[in-house]
Amino acid sequence: MGAIAAALQACRKRIENACIAAGRNADTVTLLAVSKTFPAESIRAAWEAGQRSFGESYVQEALAKQEQLADLAIEWHFIGAIQANKTRAIAERFAWVHAVD
Repeated sequence: MGAIAAALQACRKRIENACIAAGRNADTVTLLAVSKTFPAESIRAAWEAGQRSFGESYVQEALAKQEQLADLAIEWHFIGAIQANKTRAIAERFAWVHAVD
């Protein structure tokens, strides 16, 4: 097992344990992997380990990764502040937007 897969497995276990402690069903929790600054190869490794949702906050970097990983069914999330000149790209290329401004 690779380092990324092992880290994801450990994170999922922590989520499961927290849900048990809270009396909550772990299936109601979605792990959003923040992939900004990580290369496309790392995102591919995480996807191969079962991760499907990825968060990016740098639009240009994210668009390049989306092109490189177009063969994967990734759910892209934009996280962070939105610049007015980036709104169209965000609306067209991300399934979710998480921003407070």
